[in-house]
Amino acid sequence: MSLDNYEQFTRFFHERSGIDLSCYKRAQMQRRIEQFITNKGFQDYLAFKDSLNSNPELLAAFLRHLTINVSQFFRDMGQWEILRASILPMLLAGRSSLKLWSAGSSGGQEAYTLAIILQETFPLVPYSILGTDIDDAMLAQARHGVYKTQDLVGAPPHILDNYFNPTGDGLQVKERLKSNVHFQKRNLLTGIFDTGYDLICCRNVVIYFTEEAKNSLYCRFSKSLRPGGVLFTGSTEQIFNLTELGLKPLAPFFYQKIPC
Repeated sequence: MSLDNYEQFTRFFHERSGIDLSCYKRAQMQRRIEQFITNKGFQDYLAFKDSLNSNPELLAAFLRHLTINVSQFFRDMGQWEILRASILPMLLAGRSSLKLWSAGSSGGQEAYTLAIILQETFPLVPYSILGTDIDDAMLAQARHGVYKTQDLVGAPPHILDNYFNPTGDGLQVKERLKSNVHFQKRNLLTGIFDTGYDLICCRNVVIYFTEEAKNSLYCRFSKSLRPGGVLFTGSTEQIFNLTELGLKPLAPFFYQKIPC
């Protein structure tokens, strides 16, 4: 498949979906797209593009293929323990409530993990958690709140009894936990961000972003944090231009917005 056809396809797809593929590392993204095209039996980008225009189910499947929806409750438990023991108490110093954002929340596992930690550690503290993702299917799962047992293999045993109800499909988040967690569709590269967040979690989301797109996103995250707020990144991601972003390191993968 020719390079010219790839560039034409990315322009078409940006107009069709609002997703700008030029913000992602080209080699990895092109390989991922061409794998999907080949598996679906198309010979080239042109035939695939024409079919995307007329087949909503194919478009939905392609969007699911592009988004990396790998998540789990309490993924990387050591980092959650740092959050529980050090970061949250610091954020609560002199404050009576918390505003948190799980950016790229996939099926909601991360957002609900945040809620569980807050309920367990600070049960009297009011909080609101926003979970955002670009994938409608993942947002539907997050709102429904039903998960397979293997999604909770990292959770302490009492968590299952306290925050989930058994269902025929697995385990469903209890309503008392859902009430503080809300989900919205948002494109992190183009969407409008709210401000005043105490904590923003964006973990293992930007792995395929170009350096320019990453820097732009981290800059926007910094502006969305309140002074003293914290950005929590994934174990595959490090931020190097902290001074330019107005951030400082607190612990591995935790960065604080420097108060003015």
